[in-house]
Amino acid sequence: MERFRRAVEAKDVDGMVDCLADEVVFQSPLVFHPYIGRDAVGRLLRAAASVFEDFRYVAELSGSGQTALVFQARIGSRDVQGIDLGQVDADGLLTHLTVFVRPLSAALALGEAMRARLEGEKL
Repeated sequence: MERFRRAVEAKDVDGMVDCLADEVVFQSPLVFHPYIGRDAVGRLLRAAASVFEDFRYVAELSGSGQTALVFQARIGSRDVQGIDLGQVDADGLLTHLTVFVRPLSAALALGEAMRARLEGEKL
């Protein structure tokens, strides 16, 4: 997760995508079914990078083979708190990434902003 964190903090979207395993599984707070594969998750990361403002990690927790990166950001006028929970393989590539976002008003704002960015794209 360290490599992914550095890419996120540098706003290096290509670097974020380079951290993904080919069959990465991404679970979103906004949809029931996971997104699978580097291409689909890469499109989501690109859209999210354009939606979040003032994004910063404020803590890192790890154990049991998982790392949680705690973040704060804004979406428009909404303050967002969240966690990127990830697992990496032996090569350091993300195999599983789950995003948690709160409060509900921020999650709804995120959903609307992501929908607008991804409209018409097939994931």
